[in-house]
Parts: sequence; structure tokens; C-alpha cells
Amino acid sequence: MSVMNRDMLDKVRTSTGFLAALDQSGGSTPKALLAYGVEESAYDGEDEMFDMVHAMRSRIITSPAFDGDRVLGAILFEMTMDREIEGRGSAEFLWNEKGVVPFLKCDKGLADEANGAQVMQPMPDLDALLARGVEKGMFGTKMRSVIKEANAAGVDAVVDQQFEIGLQILGHGLMPIIEPEVDIHSPSKVESEELLKAAIHRNLDQLDEGTEVMLKLSLPSIDNFYADLIAHPKVLKVVALSGGYSRDESNEILARQNGMIASFSRALAEGLSAKQSDDEFNATLDATIASIAAASAT
Repeated sequence: MSVMNRDMLDKVRTSTGFLAALDQSGGSTPKALLAYGVEESAYDGEDEMFDMVHAMRSRIITSPAFDGDRVLGAILFEMTMDREIEGRGSAEFLWNEKGVVPFLKCDKGLADEANGAQVMQPMPDLDALLARGVEKGMFGTKMRSVIKEANAAGVDAVVDQQFEIGLQILGHGLMPIIEPEVDIHSPSKVESEELLKAAIHRNLDQLDEGTEVMLKLSLPSIDNFYADLIAHPKVLKVVALSGGYSRDESNEILARQNGMIASFSRALAEGLSAKQSDDEFNATLDATIASIAAASAT
């Protein structure tokens, strides 16, 4: 078994800040670029599209506003991990230049909905990807499923799969972020969250003593609903996804959740534009990071 990076582990365990989710993959990249002010007509084909999104992510990461005092970690798409930032591997740059802990999005998207939920697509090449992640200096991974209805069979399928693959990830010396997202528009969101928490506890109970995972959960309908998970000895950290809420809404809800920190994607990039000057871009990003860090500090 590979040994987890102890310096990174200590930083995640003891430092303040939040996780920047910079992991849009193929399907969500055009939407992310459009929000950044880059029309689809500005690029021709996937290669140019990924060049542009890497330029956007590099601009965020190299900004003086993006610092390890407020940004605890960053979640990267596989292609970002494989590329360079200012001549250095992305993970190496994040950790050695910024003091930001690098995570890798490792799932391959969602399967079709069944029992009110979407489990993850099969990942036959996961071991090879994880080995590359270790080689490139990643600390952990992130993988996403979605729960849309309060259906016990669907919720259990999502959570059981997440923990099963989480053990595979731990076997490579990487820290898994387990992300069973509850759709914020679900008419049975409260009931879904109750089923989800019970399924997470059941799986945590089955982990060996001394084993830890991270959780990435939708902002809850009931404040501090996940307090028992945040305090759980087998949970390193609980982070929140914005899930479609605006940044202001996300920050407002998050600030009421004691011990939960942000892991925002759209809410982080909101207001940034390719057309901004560097001064405008850095000022906007600085204000955004300050607001998310403040909401995560409760």
C-alpha cells in the first residue's frame, strides 16, 4: 500500500479554508466556458476546448488571490492533472507553490437513473488512474453520485458503491472524497438526507478502526444535520457542494453549518470572465475566495 502524504494529511486535518472544485469534465466544460465568457464558436473541437478550460483553471490557480491560507485544497479533472502550470505538473505546482492540497476527480460520470438515484459508471481503469495520481503527487480523489428521490434502495446503492470504491482508493494510499449528492430540487430532499445519513453511518461502521474518508454532501435542509458525521472519528472532513445554489445562497447556508467547509465549483467561478483584465479578475476572485473562506470558518 502506498503511504498517504503526511504533510498534506496534516494540512487537511488542522488547517482552515475550503476546497476549490476545478474539475469540470467533458460534458460540463462548454457550460463552464460559457459562464466564463467563452462562446462555443471560440474553439474548434475538444482539443481547443480543453486548452481553453486549462487556461481558465491556470489563471485561477496562478492568481495571487488563490493562496493556501484560504484555499485548503483543489479538485482537478484528470486532464488538468496531466498538464502543466507554469512549466510544472499541476499537482506539484499547487502543493509546492501554493500550499494547496491536490485532489483528482476519478469517476467517469453517472449511470442511468434507477430507484430515484444515479450510481457511477463502471471504472475498469481506476487502478491505473490511481497509480498515475500517486505518481503525480495527488493526495486524494473525488467521485460523484446523485440521489433524486427518497428511495432506500437507490440511496443504499449509491452509498455502498461509493464506499466500495473508496476502499479501492485507500488501497493506493489516497484519500477518497465520497460524494453522494442529493439533488437540491428533490421534492423529498429532507427524507433523502435522512436515508443518506443512515447509509453513510452503516458504511462507516464497517470501516476498520483508524481508517478515514472525506465526505462531500449537499448543503442540508436542516441546519447542522450532519454534525454527527463531522464529529465521526472515521471522517477526516465534511465538505459541501453548492449544487446549483448561487454563491450568496451557498455561503449563507454554509455559514450556519458548524464544522462544514465549502467545495464549490460554479459558485467559485461565478463572476469571473475571460474578458476581465488581470486586475479585475484577481479582485473578483479575491472577493469570492474571501466570502467562501469566511462562510467555511464557522
